[in-house]
Amino acid sequence: MSAITPLRDENLQKRLYAAIAQVNKVLLGKARQVKLAFTCLIAGGHLLLEDVPGVGKTTLAHALAASFALEFQRVQFTSDLLPSDIIGVSMYERETGQFRFHPGPIFAGLLLADEINRATPKTQSALLEAMAERQVTVDGQTHTLPDPFFVVATQNPLDLAGTFPLPDSQLDRFMLRISLDYPDASAERELLTGSDRRDLLTQLTPQLDAASLAALFRQAKAITASPALLDYLQALLAASRRHPDIRVGLSPRAGLSLLASARAWAMLSNRGHVLPEDLQALFVPLAAHRLVASRGASGDALARTLLNEVAVD
Repeated sequence: MSAITPLRDENLQKRLYAAIAQVNKVLLGKARQVKLAFTCLIAGGHLLLEDVPGVGKTTLAHALAASFALEFQRVQFTSDLLPSDIIGVSMYERETGQFRFHPGPIFAGLLLADEINRATPKTQSALLEAMAERQVTVDGQTHTLPDPFFVVATQNPLDLAGTFPLPDSQLDRFMLRISLDYPDASAERELLTGSDRRDLLTQLTPQLDAASLAALFRQAKAITASPALLDYLQALLAASRRHPDIRVGLSPRAGLSLLASARAWAMLSNRGHVLPEDLQALFVPLAAHRLVASRGASGDALARTLLNEVAVD
């Protein structure tokens, strides 16, 4: 393993940590979840927030957009939402005698897909091409999405009446799935006695921009992953595919996402190389929503079982 190497651009490093600090001021007591969200963004992935209402999912999305100066769009997913409501539509203009494309809210730096599982599968699938290829196709014409393009989707895991569970192909597009959970007593007391979160969001200032995010992405890709580390990663993938309680294991895309997110996590930890502990820290939020159980066990439990069963050589 190489020696600990700090981020090369000290100014960029300071601005990154300032962005993390200001998000933590808005989302109290959730330092690990905030780090996971930044990891996902820097690694070029998309984030699924699965939790009960009122714990800060929308606040986190707003704070991320404000910290990176990303254009923010929120779409409330409902059963009558159409794909064109998200992607956009081509409309005929009598003046020119031609069709003109009117882009939808998906053309944003950060798209909040709120309660994504309340939309029909047809509307959910409208996001597939966008999340995988950063583009959308309308009437045979391809339109490139902004760079960066980051989807934060939310869903309530308990109130499932009238919802449409996300198919495996959609879940696999989300790099990480996290839950914010209820705040601890001290954080909740500060929430009760402190400023309104909406007021704090308006006070957030951009610490980074699209160019900075691109630079962070390049730095994360340059983080070293040793052959031994890759052996451990492949062992986790292989174990998921042969475990008797798992019907569908982790895909090659999941393996690439695990490596990319581990590099970003290591960079946020101010290291120039990935450790097994980085894979372990990310494995449950990355793998649990992708694993399909054969006997009804939860994805979280199966992911933890794999971590316990696969040894680090």
